[in-house]
Formats: sequence, structure tokens, C-alpha cells
Amino acid sequence: MKRLLVILLVAMLSVSIVGCAGTEEASDTIRIGVNYELSGPVATYGSNTVDGIKLAVKEVNEAGGINGKMVEAIILDNKSDPAEALSVATKLMAEENIIALLGPATSGACLNVVPAAMDAGIPMMTGSATNPDVTVDPVTGETREYIFRTCFTDPPQAIVGAAFAMGDLGVKKVAIYYDNTNDYSKGLYEVFKSEVEAAGGEVVAEEGFSADDQEFRPTLTKFKNAGAELIYVPAYYEKVAKIISQARELGIDVPFLGADGWDSPDLVAIAGAEPLNNTYFTNHFSSSDTAPVVAEFVAEFQAEYGEVPGSFQALGYDTAKLLMTAIENAGSEDPQAITDALAAIADYPAVTGTLSFDEAHNPIKEIAIIEMVDGEQVLSTKIAPSK
Repeated sequence: MKRLLVILLVAMLSVSIVGCAGTEEASDTIRIGVNYELSGPVATYGSNTVDGIKLAVKEVNEAGGINGKMVEAIILDNKSDPAEALSVATKLMAEENIIALLGPATSGACLNVVPAAMDAGIPMMTGSATNPDVTVDPVTGETREYIFRTCFTDPPQAIVGAAFAMGDLGVKKVAIYYDNTNDYSKGLYEVFKSEVEAAGGEVVAEEGFSADDQEFRPTLTKFKNAGAELIYVPAYYEKVAKIISQARELGIDVPFLGADGWDSPDLVAIAGAEPLNNTYFTNHFSSSDTAPVVAEFVAEFQAEYGEVPGSFQALGYDTAKLLMTAIENAGSEDPQAITDALAAIADYPAVTGTLSFDEAHNPIKEIAIIEMVDGEQVLSTKIAPSK
């Protein structure tokens, strides 16, 4: 039933797009569709990303716009619902005369929108959907021509995490504690384990927990007795906070390492600042990065919103800036010309790392390692994935 609905909506969209093309109504602004989660269970992701997008559009317009035209962001709420995300995309493309689409934030919503964008030939960019299928058709293995992302996918951050553990921290024996009910966590666990073993390290213990678990001390005790020198926990912040808090209560003082699912103020609120010392995670961005492009962005964001930006704000800013750069490089508002210009982008100085797109329209860039120091996120280093 769901698939039938998608097919019908895409068919309706195709008719509408053809109708719009026939009228050739020129717009006095460059209209970009923004399809994000502004309400619902993951509204934080969408609203933070849109803050970055709005700042990027404001800066470009204050600098004179693109090729003499102002940029207009048409922002609609998909309510954190994949079906609504498709409905929003359809409305933006068929009724709002947009030339490109930003969002949604999550992989599920993006995968629901991708067929419509592909069918309409409208370039679409996401800053945070990490599922590989977003940009590559899993059936044909071919890159989806009009779909791009500015966030890294999951395997590169597991590769970088293993390199950091073995290299920078110098550990040889690791334990892995993952969420066996979550594909994100399981995927990171598998890649991290493979990388550690390939580098000559040893996984001395590994165990999964479920989303409902609250008691982690027995497993942590096993890890301690196995001689683990580091514990990798590729999970979301709530469980991570409880695991680390209980580990410190047991006197386990080895470093913990994780991934971007740790990135939330609630990590510190739940675990406390002290237990999180000597912990690290891979992430897209650090506001403590001293690179000039990052420092300038942080200052401008603080001036606009009165707060320090996080990863979603930075990724939203980069995604919008990249799209507007492609429009300028194309010298045209034709969606195909913009798509070609996006694919050709190389060494773009993004705030989340100097970026080029690979053949699968995924970014090639360094990944930040964040260290938690007395409750604050501090940039430890940046590492480029080896593959």
C-alpha cells in the first residue's frame, strides 16, 4: 500500500512538473525547497539543520545573491514522518517552482523522497542521512544521479575510530559493546572489529545489549576481567551515558570510544561530566576547531542565534552553501546544470572539512575525533578515512 502511494504521488508529480515546464514562468528569485523535520520525534535534527541553512542563505543574499538574484528558501515541515516528507517534496517541486531540494534529515525520510526527486530530475542534498542507499541504488549498484549528501556514511567513522584507538591511544586489546537492536550500531561494530583485527589488535570481548536494557554492570565486569584496554560503544547517547556511568562506578578507568550517536547535550546531563573524562567519539564537526573557516562560522552563528553551533547546524550550513556554490558555478538555474556542477565540486572549504564528492556522491573529507573534557567537547584530532 505504501509503495502504491509513492508510485501514485510520483506520477502526479511528473505531470505537474511537465505542466510547470510548459509555462516557463521565470522567477525573480532563486527558489530552494527545504524539507525538514521541524516537529515530531526528531525535530531537533531538522530545526538545528534549518538554522544552518537560513544563516547560509542570509550570508549569500547579503553578499549580493547568485548571478544577480536573491535566494529564497521555501521551508516546510515534514513532521518527522517519511510519508509526510514525500508529500512535502511533491508540493515543493510541483507547486513552488524550486530548482533544488534540501533535506530531509533522516535516512528513512530521505529514502521515501529519493524516487520523486530522481523522477523529476531535481538535485537533492541531505546533510545527515547516512544510509548508503540514499545515494546509491542497492538493486543496480548505480549512483543516483541527482542525490548528494554532505555527512559521512557509517563505515568511514568506524575505520577512523579504529585507527585512532590503535594509533593515537596506542591500545591493542579492545572490547565492543553494541546495540544489537539497531542497524547503525551493528554496522559500526562490524567495521570497527574488522579494522582492529586487520591492524594487529585483539577484540578480547564483545557483547550486544537491547534497547530496553538498563543494567550493564555484569557485561562491563566481563570486559574488565578480559583485560580490555579500551571499550568501543557505537550507540546513541542515552545508553552510552548509562554504560559509562556504571563502568566508572565499577572502577573501570580505561578510555571509551564511540561514534556520532554520542553527540547530544544529554550525554553529559545523564552521565555527569567527571565519568566522561577519557572518552572520545567520531563526529562531523567541532566548534573548538581553530581552522579559520570554522572560527568564522562559529562567530557568525553565535551572532545570529546566541549559541554555539553543533554538527547539525554546521552540516545544514555546508549543505546550503555547497548547493548555492553549484548554482553559481553552473551559471544557470537549470537543475541538470546544477547537478553536474555539484558532482564537479572539489576541495570545497566546508566548515565540516574540506570536501570533494566521490563517485557515489558521498563526501571525501576528514573526520573529527572529539574528546570529552570536564563535560565539554574538545577537538582531539582530525583523521582522513583510509578507504
